[in-house]
Amino acid sequence: MTQQTPTPGPAMRDIRWPLRITRAGMAAERITRGFWPVWTILSSLIAALAFGLQDRLSVEVFWIGSVLCLLLLGTSLWRGARQFHWPSRDEAAARLDATLPGRPIATLTDHQAVGDQDPESAKVWRAHLDRMAARLSGARPVAPDLRIARRDPYALRYAALTALVMALLFGSIWKVGSVATGATGPAGASIPAGPSWEAWLEPPRYTGKPSLYLNTIEAEGVTVPEGTRVTVRLYAPASELSLFESVSGRDAAGEPPGDSTAAIPVRAYDFEAARSGTLSISGDGGREWQLTVSPDTSPSVEFAGAINRQADGVMSQPFTARDDYAVLRGRAEFTLDTDRLDRRHGLATDPEPQETLVYDLPLPFAGSRADFTETLVEDASKHVWSNLPVRMRLFVEDSRGQFGQSDLRDILLPGRRFFDPLAAAVAEMRRDILWSRENGRRSAQILRAITHRPEGFIRNERAYLMLRVAMRRLDGGLAQGLLTPTMRDEIAEALWEVAILIEDGGLSDALEKMRQAQERLSEAIRNGASPDEIQKLMDDLKQATNDYIRELAENAQRQDNTDEPDRRAENGQTMTGDQLQQMMDEIQRLMEEGRMAEAQELLDQLSRMMENMQVTQGEGGEGEQSPGGQSMRDLQQTLRGQQQLSDEAFRRLQQGGRGGDQQQARPGQPGGEGEGTAEQTDPRGGTGEGDPRSLAERQRALRDQLAEQQGRLPDTGGGDLDEAARQALRDAGRAMEDAEGALRDGDMAGALDRQAEAIRNLREGLRSLGEALAQNRPDQPGNQGQAQADGTREVPRDPLGRTAGSIGGIDSGQNMLQDKDVYRRAIDLLDELRRRSNDRTRPQLELDYLRRLLDRF
Repeated sequence: MTQQTPTPGPAMRDIRWPLRITRAGMAAERITRGFWPVWTILSSLIAALAFGLQDRLSVEVFWIGSVLCLLLLGTSLWRGARQFHWPSRDEAAARLDATLPGRPIATLTDHQAVGDQDPESAKVWRAHLDRMAARLSGARPVAPDLRIARRDPYALRYAALTALVMALLFGSIWKVGSVATGATGPAGASIPAGPSWEAWLEPPRYTGKPSLYLNTIEAEGVTVPEGTRVTVRLYAPASELSLFESVSGRDAAGEPPGDSTAAIPVRAYDFEAARSGTLSISGDGGREWQLTVSPDTSPSVEFAGAINRQADGVMSQPFTARDDYAVLRGRAEFTLDTDRLDRRHGLATDPEPQETLVYDLPLPFAGSRADFTETLVEDASKHVWSNLPVRMRLFVEDSRGQFGQSDLRDILLPGRRFFDPLAAAVAEMRRDILWSRENGRRSAQILRAITHRPEGFIRNERAYLMLRVAMRRLDGGLAQGLLTPTMRDEIAEALWEVAILIEDGGLSDALEKMRQAQERLSEAIRNGASPDEIQKLMDDLKQATNDYIRELAENAQRQDNTDEPDRRAENGQTMTGDQLQQMMDEIQRLMEEGRMAEAQELLDQLSRMMENMQVTQGEGGEGEQSPGGQSMRDLQQTLRGQQQLSDEAFRRLQQGGRGGDQQQARPGQPGGEGEGTAEQTDPRGGTGEGDPRSLAERQRALRDQLAEQQGRLPDTGGGDLDEAARQALRDAGRAMEDAEGALRDGDMAGALDRQAEAIRNLREGLRSLGEALAQNRPDQPGNQGQAQADGTREVPRDPLGRTAGSIGGIDSGQNMLQDKDVYRRAIDLLDELRRRSNDRTRPQLELDYLRRLLDRF
């Protein structure tokens, strides 16, 4: 007979707690699986009773429902009790043993069946038991599996639990006690032990004030905003509880309809507090309150200053809006003032009906909207009423639907003004067509007269060709009768582009640009333009003058100074950049002081001097042929080529962004008359108007050209500046290489980013190289930085008095934001984003981008 090996007691004692926890978990599993229908039914019943379902059922239905619920609950309890049995210790040990390697618990309770008399075999068996006992030290309780989704596929338990939580939050647990009255019916119903009435005060959401539960308010006086919703529930017959109120402002409407079959009658009152008064509940446990209703006044809006027209025609109107709580929205309305309208020329015809011009008022993105000041910024330049008398009024609305309005203001609708006579005439013909389509023939006749002999009058050939195309379309539309609205709008848009082109230029001749800027400034002075407009035109003149002088300087560098004598002003005098700047500042000062006649005279003098001026070289002209000067010119040429290529890539991206819309070919443009069929060939290789691959070839040619120039860079001895120039050019080469790859892949947006980086690095390299040449070689003939008699070195300056070396760039040490104007600049940018986002004529891609910017900032 075999002898059983004793169970190692210490090892089994180590697993007492893991074994007990595992056994408890098994019990929880069996309770959950067996009795989940019980608490599901109980949760549903409590939720239904808390919501007052028993009050809405008749006695018969109540009894039938109660019996069915008891039967269902009893059946669930019986089935759960029948299936449930308490887990034994052996079952818990078996589950725990199944999670351990080698089942050590079963091994320790086993005995040796063969060889128990053999000492060696007994030793092996004992070693095996010791190993299994060591494994027990790592035993952990087994987590119970409480998932019953397979038994409850429709998740009824979760639905019942959700209903119970909702009942506890929004129902009344006191109503559960009314179940006892369901057996006797309405006659035997009694008021429950809890409150027999409930009342709430719910202010409008826009006020931001919390709701009040009157059952918890002991004070007799309560102040609420106008429009507060009053809700009262009475759980008692009318003979025991009644409501009186004088805050709704309505006549007594009697008792509200109730459910006479409910165990406890429920009467609900729901009305709005419109005026101060009394709210009282009379009866056992009743209470009375004096409600003070704070009136919700209408919002108000007023102009915060005069309307301002900026130089580009954009109007800005500051305004101030106020409300008790918050302004919901606002708008500005413009209507044509026919009484002040000068009905002459094209305006003599009766106008076609026009809708009221409406712009949404900007509201604060953050902060309070109860009292704020904002600025309406819009551009009505393209509207037919632009620069015509209108009547302007502002409207605001609050969340209660109340409106407020400003005073009526008579103004001229701000819009862009054209100071070039030809541009003004074209813009007027556009306005006449928009005013009435009956003006079409008159406008066509005037445009034919304008373009009859364009020599010397229309100096922009492209504008002339575009105008002729628009005239042909106008004549074609008139040949079919009255212009259609679609044709009218298309012709108006074409005439607008022509007027803008004539006004803003687009000329390639620097002298012609300068003359045009001077003429526009003179016209503005004569017409009494606003200071903002005059400032813009003055800035345009300065820019045009800078471009003209730079062109003269480049021409002088290309000429051989030994073959042709220097030319100066017509009176033989010379003018430095500082003197020219002083002359322009004097013109601006005279205009600011209102001395327009003197400013005009000085402007005419400047015009005569500029037309007869040519920049002269220094006596040491051979310095321009030095390796440093030649490298500067080569790099400038590469920079111009990169800028032109970037412009063409940007135009290609715009054409792709318009979804392939085809523009009508005009003479003087690719595909129009006078262009022929051949592509324009760039001198550096590739084609100017071909596919993206041709742009990539041109980009590669520019990169190769830059590499050759880098190899020819002289050693200026400039130290850090010299190294900075070479590093900037290396970075520009890498950016060009990346741009070439992007162009070959058709990624125009990525190519533009890389080209912009290349342009930036080229400018930085030119700046550093120029400063190195100026600093370290001041004694070379012809160099702009000459050593002075006192040993100091003169700072090199260009013809306008600016320091040399900033070739096309801006010194990084300059403060571009100008601290005190940072926030004003940010507001201006936001206003510009708003204005552009309201322009429905812009591409949808751009509008979506602008909206994303506004949403973020």
